[in-house]
Amino acid sequence: MRTKTLKKNKINVITLGCSKNVYDSEVLMGQLKASGKDVVHEGEGNVVVINTCGFINNAKEESVNTILDYMQKKEDGEVDKVFVTGCLSERYKPDLQKEIPNVDQYFGTTELPQLLKALGADYKHELIGERLTTTPKNYAYLKIAEGCDRPCSFCAIPLMRGKHKSTPIENLVIEAEKLAANGVKELILIAQDLTYYGLDIYKKRNLAELLEALVKVEGVEWIRLHYAFPTGFPLDVLDVMKREPKICNYLDIPLQHISDKILKSMRRGTTQAKTTKLLTQFRAAVPEMTIRTTLIVGYPGETEEDYQTLKAWVEAMRFERLGCFTYSHEENTHAFNLEDDVPEEVKLARANEIMEIQSQISWELNQAKIGETFKVVIDRKEGTYFVGRTEFDSPDVDNEVLIDATNTYLKTGEFATVKVTEAADFDLYAEVVL
Repeated sequence: MRTKTLKKNKINVITLGCSKNVYDSEVLMGQLKASGKDVVHEGEGNVVVINTCGFINNAKEESVNTILDYMQKKEDGEVDKVFVTGCLSERYKPDLQKEIPNVDQYFGTTELPQLLKALGADYKHELIGERLTTTPKNYAYLKIAEGCDRPCSFCAIPLMRGKHKSTPIENLVIEAEKLAANGVKELILIAQDLTYYGLDIYKKRNLAELLEALVKVEGVEWIRLHYAFPTGFPLDVLDVMKREPKICNYLDIPLQHISDKILKSMRRGTTQAKTTKLLTQFRAAVPEMTIRTTLIVGYPGETEEDYQTLKAWVEAMRFERLGCFTYSHEENTHAFNLEDDVPEEVKLARANEIMEIQSQISWELNQAKIGETFKVVIDRKEGTYFVGRTEFDSPDVDNEVLIDATNTYLKTGEFATVKVTEAADFDLYAEVVL
């Protein structure tokens, strides 16, 4: 028999999906706290808000399973109310309401004021930059724009996030200053498309000017760039990266494929020649730059020849960081009209082969680092190691630096200078240089 929980109203926010969702959950939690609400992130609470992801099949499945888990908890009397927000809810609200009707309410990605009202809180416009960060204290995500205007055939993000909308520079500086005052030393700039930043409000690509403003924020030591688009990339950003020590020599630029036929079908607005030229410009302007990219294999119509073109290009380009994913056939995208004709086992075999090649490239690049010294930030302690990162590595997705904790004491969130003593495929082992 279902019994009402006796806990006072504590709101538990669950976050699924990407760093943009992490940011949105942090803003929601900041708003709730400002209204005097008791709020936790992925803890215990009798009121649950699930911030979902609806990007690809695996993410959608995880989101639906999480909703069903909490509906069972509601049925068992462990929680009182369950609200669902985020991308899955934006994209499939009518279907979800029909299939899982016991959720108290569904909200889309732009319905924060309505969600807050349902939770008994007011939306406070004046709370620029007020967030309850959920990342380790030394770094935080800074979302500089929402939505996307790109027409990529495989991507459902514009359906869920709408058109590109840049946040004004002055607001981002205020937010960065508040984060720095709370001990954040590394800002990770995120958007669906960093390249497009400023076109809507300043009528020009204004990422370089934003960086010039952010480097002036006291306390911030690293600024990292995530999710640039190759077409129309503002090359003045490279000048700022070269000149300003706070800008990490790092760029995450998802390239997706390199076969001209596939790029055209993907509606990426570029070619193999143009992409290769752009990467050559990057490395000429900032030779020490680490380039991270992501690729998709198994896109409709990808032949063995297309795949071999991609594979040869990965071997030739020797990316410092790379992730490879299998194509997900998403309804209401342009590519959904195409036949999803690459068998799943072929997709997986291709993705695994690309990652094997990357593993070897990464191992070779890491061997060259033995004996070198690097500035690292310490993210956490794990077992007998302190785990840190160089400026060339982003949290969760890139290489880590392991420092023996049995004979060294380091403080989480602080920087240290280390010398690399050993190197594996994706990890470096180092000792502190006194």
